[in-house]
Amino acid sequence: MSDSDLMQLYSRRILALTAALPHAGRLSAPQGTAMRRSPQCGSSVTVDVVVSDGTISDFAQEVRACALGQASASVLGSAVIGRSRDEIAHTREALHAMLKQAGTPPDGPFAELEALLPARDYPNRHASILLAWDAVLAAMDEAAA
Repeated sequence: MSDSDLMQLYSRRILALTAALPHAGRLSAPQGTAMRRSPQCGSSVTVDVVVSDGTISDFAQEVRACALGQASASVLGSAVIGRSRDEIAHTREALHAMLKQAGTPPDGPFAELEALLPARDYPNRHASILLAWDAVLAAMDEAAA
């Protein structure tokens, strides 16, 4: 990877997202908790949720990931409260499609995921980018059980 590729991949926008990770930490009484880890890079995300009337009413995340995984978790955390499982799943699929060069960036409350477009060319980073989304979905499933 050349220096210019690294500069594009780790843009100021991505680094700004990593510095502003919303809802960092853990909840004292979650209804659902899930941890996801990327075996490729060792990144991990642990998510706690409280779900009320089918939407997330409280949320916390503990993120130990590369800058791209942190940026993705930051965008998720900024708009996750009040979202349903279907909304999170739909956005996760749109993000996955965007990374696989088959789709456009998600819009609406998660539009900042567009900052991760340069990661398309680095498939070894995709798992880390999707970790927080997969953890939220699993935590919501646990809360519903």
